[in-house]
Amino acid sequence: MTRTSLAFRITALCLAVAGVAVVVAGLVSARLVLTAAREVSREALADQADVVAGQLDGGRAGRLRVVEVLRGQGIAVVLIGPDGGLTGDPQAVRAVREARVRSGVAGTRLVEVRDGVALVQETGLGNGPGRKLLRNIAFALLVGLLVAAVAGLLLGKLVARPLRRTAAVARTMSGGRRDLRAPEQGPAEVAEVGGAVNALADALARSEARQREFLLSVSHELRTPLTAVSGFAESLADGVVSGPEVPSVGRTISEEAHRLDRLVTDLLDLARLGADDFRVDLAPVDLTEVVTAAAEVWRARCAAKGVEFRLEAPSRPTVRTTDARRVRQVLDGLLENALRLTPAGRPVVLALHDVLQVRDGGPGLSEEDYRVAFRKGALHAKYERSRPVGTGLGLALVHGLVTRLGGTIEAGPAPEGGAAFTVRLPDA
Repeated sequence: MTRTSLAFRITALCLAVAGVAVVVAGLVSARLVLTAAREVSREALADQADVVAGQLDGGRAGRLRVVEVLRGQGIAVVLIGPDGGLTGDPQAVRAVREARVRSGVAGTRLVEVRDGVALVQETGLGNGPGRKLLRNIAFALLVGLLVAAVAGLLLGKLVARPLRRTAAVARTMSGGRRDLRAPEQGPAEVAEVGGAVNALADALARSEARQREFLLSVSHELRTPLTAVSGFAESLADGVVSGPEVPSVGRTISEEAHRLDRLVTDLLDLARLGADDFRVDLAPVDLTEVVTAAAEVWRARCAAKGVEFRLEAPSRPTVRTTDARRVRQVLDGLLENALRLTPAGRPVVLALHDVLQVRDGGPGLSEEDYRVAFRKGALHAKYERSRPVGTGLGLALVHGLVTRLGGTIEAGPAPEGGAAFTVRLPDA
């Protein structure tokens, strides 16, 4: 579809506004000029009528001379007899009869009546000063229209110039460059567009940097189990490992393969969170039942590691409109993270009050860590050499799940000394 330029639209708008102004100003000016011309003509006709009324006694020759002079000025003379009879040009006589007053307007004619005589004059402007004034006004209005067109064109180009530069920067950015910046010039709205494009460029640069870091982290995570699996498999194939060592090597290969499977599963879930095929079945759910069922599983897992497990849940139903399967996935992700970091003898708490909460007695996090806890790979990159870590995707996956459920999640310190993750879901 063909689109007109901003400069063209601004020019057209200025012309439209100027055209309306010209039409209105022209109509008002013409009306004022006509009215003023009529009043001037009427006053002049009244003065002439007074003069003519005083000269009618100059005999027939004198009256004829006066009539001829006035006729040359476009004024018709109608004589009024003692009996009220009218003598003169038929159209002028008709105008005097229509006026019916001493002075007035009959159609397009001015009428001034005095004793024994009436003067009649057309109100048209003719070639007099009124017509010249109208021509001058029309010329001035046309000049104003032309000035409006030129001003609109210049204004359009002035406004469009930074927008064109911004568009050029955006097109270059689409090719992969992130070092260009759009000009923040011109009117406030245009400068705001440039600022928005610059903010987008900064956000893209940060996002791509995080993606690179994330890919490096995932590559490292994939390389470690792959190296172990490959090395032990070669040992088995070459006969280096045999006899009673084979079961141990098999278990190691199985554990590393399980790590790979978890990593790939987390990656797939994260990718599907932003896609349309990630299914969420919303329905009224009793969170008390979901939390109780999760507690039965995680109590046994915590006991196997010597970690104390506590459940804080009400006995009454707690109903929310959500997806029970996804809520359980959120709880499993948070509890697995808590159990991995909590040493033996310390607690892991699963709580349900107005919110869902998972707390642990592990080493905890810093204030900066809490702000980036749900960013993919952020905590993994920081603590992979000092703490037990998972795939680096678990908390990001939990955050995506909670967001898709319409809730919110936040991280903070726990009373038990470690970290607390609080999930708020929509009410029923």
